[in-house]
Amino acid sequence: MIAFQFPPFAGSSGVQRTLRFAQYLPEFGWQPLILTADPRAYERTSTDQVEDIGNATPVARALAFDTARHFAFRGRYPGLLARPDRWVSWLPDAVWTGWRMIRRDRPALLWSTYPIATAHWVGALLQRLSGLPWVADFRDPMAQDGYPPDPATWHSFKKIETRTLGHASRCVFTTPGAQRDYAARYPEAASRLTLIENGYDEEAFASVAPTEIPLNPGCTTILHSGVVYPSERDPTQLFQALRLLLDSGRLAGRPIRLRFRAPGHDRLLRSLSEHYRLTDIVEILPPIAYRDALEEMLRADRLLIMQASNCNDQIPAKLYEYLRARRPVIGLTEPVGDTAWALRNHGIHDIAPLDDPDAIVEVLARSITQPSASPDRSLLLNAQSASRRERTRQLADHLDAVVAESPRARRFSLI
Repeated sequence: MIAFQFPPFAGSSGVQRTLRFAQYLPEFGWQPLILTADPRAYERTSTDQVEDIGNATPVARALAFDTARHFAFRGRYPGLLARPDRWVSWLPDAVWTGWRMIRRDRPALLWSTYPIATAHWVGALLQRLSGLPWVADFRDPMAQDGYPPDPATWHSFKKIETRTLGHASRCVFTTPGAQRDYAARYPEAASRLTLIENGYDEEAFASVAPTEIPLNPGCTTILHSGVVYPSERDPTQLFQALRLLLDSGRLAGRPIRLRFRAPGHDRLLRSLSEHYRLTDIVEILPPIAYRDALEEMLRADRLLIMQASNCNDQIPAKLYEYLRARRPVIGLTEPVGDTAWALRNHGIHDIAPLDDPDAIVEVLARSITQPSASPDRSLLLNAQSASRRERTRQLADHLDAVVAESPRARRFSLI
């Protein structure tokens, strides 16, 4: 399993996908071997999930650096050292370390995960060296219209994407929109594309001590847990809507708080808070341990998901933890996108476009002033199907099928 983001990496909920796959695969007959990066490459680390890896799972950490932190001079660095991403220095030792693991452990197949593009590059090179079947996991789409914005980086993404779609035995996507888009763009690979959504970890939730104490007693707290991106999750119209809502008097004296936990762009949020005179209700708080973040979700009055129209084929991984928390969710996203589809699939209809302040005002007013109905049993069962264990069972089924389709002679022909 080739994954740049792996504990002690911290800063993205994407780390949960690889971690939980690795944790639960042994239940379905697979022993994972992890190839990841040296922690020095991570901008932020946390040891709170290292124990979840398990002693039986071998983890190899290849030498890697962050170009922006380790190779920059006066804040600048050559673009060549950041293509396809800032961690391309991981490539040489990852390939060497991965090749040694293949020769020593004789794995049945390779698995790599994006959005760190170098991971798929490593997977492609190891597949070429070994002849092993390869499963490529796309947590997000790669080369898109206008993304990455730098043309040279876009072309490096496109090159890796094209090789991956051409040589991987399976390409796994997390949303139906992304799967449809890639099937249209690579029709020759359509039969090898499949869907495994993100999910939540039931065991992690079970380890959180239950509490009925709200985050801010006597006040409705709306929580956004995780990174706020200036483009993909631009909160500007949300702040404008909050100002309009407060000025309208429609909250009838109901105090509110808008809490951002580990948003990553604190300066942007502070600037918006000051501009819209919301500093007294906006809370910008630092990262906390994973299980503490889950407890915070359970105590929030409302949970906020944001996804702009340029990400209609994506669903924030955090949404599945929100669903498990069973708290009311406000979705600021395009009604035609995959995020809105997932929300409606679980009976959530407080949805408004992220760039429409008037629609956001109506959704906020309705959600805050009206009592929330308890989810019915069918929706709870729907949420249970999104557990990480169930997602891992789906992955194991695909791994079994890939191995069955690959002659043993081919798998080890170059070793």
